[in-house]
Amino acid sequence: MLDRRSFLLGSAAAVALSSADGVAAAVRPTAGQTVSVHGLSAPIEIIDDPHGVPHIRARSIPDAFFGQGYVVARDRLFQIDLAHRRELGRLAEAFGADFAPHDATARLFHFRGDLEAELARVPRNIVACARAYVAGINARIDEVLADPALLPLEYAILKVQPLRWTLDDLVLARGIQGGSVEDEVRRARLAGMGLLELDAVIAPLRPAWPLRVPEGLDAAAVSDADLGALRGGSLPFGSIVPGPEPANPAENASVRASAGSNAWTIAPSRSATGRPILANDPHLGIGGFGPRHVAHLTAPGLDVIGAGSPGLPGIMQGHTDRFAFGRTNFHIDQEDLFVLELDPADPERYRHGEGWKTFDRTEVSIPVQGAPANHAVLRFSIHGPVVSHDPAKRRATALAAIELQPGGSGAFAMIAINLARDWQSLKDAFRFHPSPTNFHYADVDGNHGWQVIGFVPVRRRGDGLMPVPGDGRYDWTGMRDFRALPSEYNPAKGWFASANQNNLPANWPRDRIPAFSFRDPYRYDRIVDVLSAQPKHSLADSIKLQHDTLSTPARQLIALLPSRASAAAAPAIAMLRGWDGRIDADSGAAALFEILWRDLGDRMLARIVPDRARDLVDEIAPSVLLGLLEKPDARLGADPDAVRDALFDDALAAAWRQAETELGADPASWRWARLHKVRIAHPLSRLPAIAAAFPTIESEGSGGDSFTVMARWLRSAPSWAVSGGASYLQVIDVGEWDNSQMINLPGQSNDPRSAHYRDHYTPWVRGEMKPMLFSRTAVDAQAQARTLLRPARGKSRSG
Repeated sequence: MLDRRSFLLGSAAAVALSSADGVAAAVRPTAGQTVSVHGLSAPIEIIDDPHGVPHIRARSIPDAFFGQGYVVARDRLFQIDLAHRRELGRLAEAFGADFAPHDATARLFHFRGDLEAELARVPRNIVACARAYVAGINARIDEVLADPALLPLEYAILKVQPLRWTLDDLVLARGIQGGSVEDEVRRARLAGMGLLELDAVIAPLRPAWPLRVPEGLDAAAVSDADLGALRGGSLPFGSIVPGPEPANPAENASVRASAGSNAWTIAPSRSATGRPILANDPHLGIGGFGPRHVAHLTAPGLDVIGAGSPGLPGIMQGHTDRFAFGRTNFHIDQEDLFVLELDPADPERYRHGEGWKTFDRTEVSIPVQGAPANHAVLRFSIHGPVVSHDPAKRRATALAAIELQPGGSGAFAMIAINLARDWQSLKDAFRFHPSPTNFHYADVDGNHGWQVIGFVPVRRRGDGLMPVPGDGRYDWTGMRDFRALPSEYNPAKGWFASANQNNLPANWPRDRIPAFSFRDPYRYDRIVDVLSAQPKHSLADSIKLQHDTLSTPARQLIALLPSRASAAAAPAIAMLRGWDGRIDADSGAAALFEILWRDLGDRMLARIVPDRARDLVDEIAPSVLLGLLEKPDARLGADPDAVRDALFDDALAAAWRQAETELGADPASWRWARLHKVRIAHPLSRLPAIAAAFPTIESEGSGGDSFTVMARWLRSAPSWAVSGGASYLQVIDVGEWDNSQMINLPGQSNDPRSAHYRDHYTPWVRGEMKPMLFSRTAVDAQAQARTLLRPARGKSRSG
């Protein structure tokens, strides 16, 4: 175990902070500094601009990716190190025995195939770039270990050292999500209660589809225990001191319901510039480490800038010198839960086909800090990892997942995309991109396009909506790639947009629907309204649209406000009737609406969901809530109109009282931003020394909510704070690249000694953007620091 005193006293943090002024320049190398590193074939130059973006100039393409690995480790080392340890199942060796179960789970979801064969699938030039990226991370690790003053503050506080990387690590760890499997279990449990129709309350199927219990599944026997290792919970830092709060299932469900992104492309014919425009804002969690890091990689044959995921080589959204690219989540059901019948004579066997198969068993030894190694048995069926195993019930469950299939690693996808030169060559890159994505494209020749990419499992039977028997009837038989998914090139309307709505073509074959989990189309509908009404769309228009706060649910609710109401409800009705439906930061009516919306949802759920199903149906989809308010039905009882009217009136009165309690007696002083705070804290800030070294910021509030184009998800009750949304935004002027704009919350660096620690926070809250410098002239004119990395002689510490 860790030394408890180091956390309670915070002495390491105090030392680190007291020396911050002297070390600040060392966090990023000073102007003109030269650093010798292992792994380079030739010198590279790194130029940092005023916004914290490193511009990497290399003589070869792999060396450019080396530079990216180096700068992401320079700016985000603890972030990528903690995630790397978690994915590899190597937390216990640093943090103690309480982490061993998490390590065992992580190892359960590692790729079990031939790593050499996986690498052989990928072109050698792409593998060389990934190898160089890993070498760049290790080069920075060597540098900070040689000079501990350069180490991020967490390492002295936690008394650990960063873990070095290998290329195999990228292929081994696959990042299982498990969200769709939780949905499968929920549906089966509802079916077992005879309440399957309630699933449409929390998650209406899109496209519409009949829900049926799969043949052979005993729905009444399905329970949360079947999720087994998929319900591991949060990391147990609370075993050291009072740590992070336990995972909140309601909040996790809310995040899954809100998750998404916006993207659109504008053709030259509809653009005020006469050139294409591409806008993109991925929606991810907000509150801890920033999920994107911006970098610019240049070498002969490569010139790409944009945002990447820290720890993953390449740029995810941005532009090359030839085309701009962005992405939003598409929906492909890529996971299935199989229920296995165990042999009563031997629980290490399960029924499959006409007989019994034996589990593959692996015993892993997990190193533990300050204690003997922990040993765990991992089982695997023909479907995938066994997540639960209960001999007493003769029952086990196994997970099939695209990520665990040969070729299912996404580690090389961004590199392949970054190396492409045009729409046609991108199609070669898409072969290495398994995750479901709406890929947006616009090029210097005036073209723009959309392609859905990702791998779709081919099921022998079934639709993937519930757990299925693992006896062979429902096994996967293969995968389809992007060639079996929709696309559009230079659409006649002159623009294209996606916002996680159902964008399958109207005539899409019903036997090839990839998922039924598409989102309510509120953001997309608003984007369509704006783009359709603008004959000429400008860069400023795209920035304004990314920060648009008009709420379609709010406008629909305003239209449903009752004409007659009690005296207690009348003030709320009056305020909302005079409101424009925009969730602006300084709007009191927006605050009242959000309070009312949450209260209405709770009241409606209490009315239509039996107590025994409340843990399963704990949210109501906005379209369902609005539908019941507009056209109440038998779910509300014998006199649904009267029940609706009373429920609405009570909620309006209660919302007004709560607003007075939370915002004060004077409605003129109410502001949504007073509730909807943007809080940025270190993920381990419950540890006193971490909190002292990394002060929490919660100085400003925001407009927007989960359904506005400017996405700002709400945390679960009773909080109103921002839990996620568009933390990175880009608007790209295709061909005149220096006109492009971006912002990356909270800043490029995670180190409080850096000037770029949280310098994007206030501009982001205020809806401002920063120049996305690209040309050599623009970058050199605003250079803030220059670092030369040169090849070192001798053997690397990393080997």
